[in-house]
Amino acid sequence: MNFYKKIIRSQNARFAILKFLRFIPDKPMLRLQYFLKLKRWLKLKHPTRYTEKLQWYKLYYRNPVMHTCVDKYRVREYIHSKGLDEILNELYAVGDHADEINFDALPNEFIIKTTNGSGTNIICRDKANFDIPGTRQQMDAYLVRTEASAGREWAYSGATKKIIVEALLKDPTTPDGAVCDYKFLCFGGKPYCVVYDKDRYTGHKRNFYDLNWKRMDVGSDCPNFDDEVEKPRNFERMLEIASILSEDFPAVRVDLYNIEGRIVFGELTFYPWSGYVQFTPDSFDLELGRQFNIENT
Repeated sequence: MNFYKKIIRSQNARFAILKFLRFIPDKPMLRLQYFLKLKRWLKLKHPTRYTEKLQWYKLYYRNPVMHTCVDKYRVREYIHSKGLDEILNELYAVGDHADEINFDALPNEFIIKTTNGSGTNIICRDKANFDIPGTRQQMDAYLVRTEASAGREWAYSGATKKIIVEALLKDPTTPDGAVCDYKFLCFGGKPYCVVYDKDRYTGHKRNFYDLNWKRMDVGSDCPNFDDEVEKPRNFERMLEIASILSEDFPAVRVDLYNIEGRIVFGELTFYPWSGYVQFTPDSFDLELGRQFNIENT
């Protein structure tokens, strides 16, 4: 799926190319990307696959609330409107530019992000050895870079351009303190399955589980793992939260963390993997597609 990344190894170069190609209308661009990444033609007139419907979603579903939900700062408004303030991570600072962030006032550990980007996080584990000038420069560059939407994802076009600093989440039960992701694929307010990501920093692995926490025989673009994972003791509450946060949309992935029983909100993702993931078996793409109702949207 990522052969083009092997050809063009520089991320900045890939973004420059995408920015140059912005003159290409969304529909032909999505058709081209879909073919290059999944080696099959994209059906938009009568889509049946999950990956196809995600491309349709990009082109035709226009719910302005999505702009709020993909914004890493404004999504807090949406969480608050759902009565779920207790799952919000601690916010240390917010600014329109990096020079507005007072690093002296920050704790020793934190994570800094842009509100309108993906892959624009920088982690600080020791402020005494943290490159603050370099981080300011990088974050401001991220704000400019994210103007080019790689996957033509409409929802992000309304996100604000800010920098936020939040508490660095750590799980004391893992060797490197990395927190595991519970990503709920939801359709019309109903969770369908859970994508569980672990070892994000030391060999990223992923398994799929049904709502009874039984492992599903499904693979993706990330290796599976064989370790047994205990079902969270407050898993039912996680399902409730995922249902509440997904009830306003035909499809959304609700990402949560669970750190020693504390549930923390991650993000709402309307175009998981940008719709360019090859599932194994391939039938899982169709199975998810059957859950995704795009009629009357």
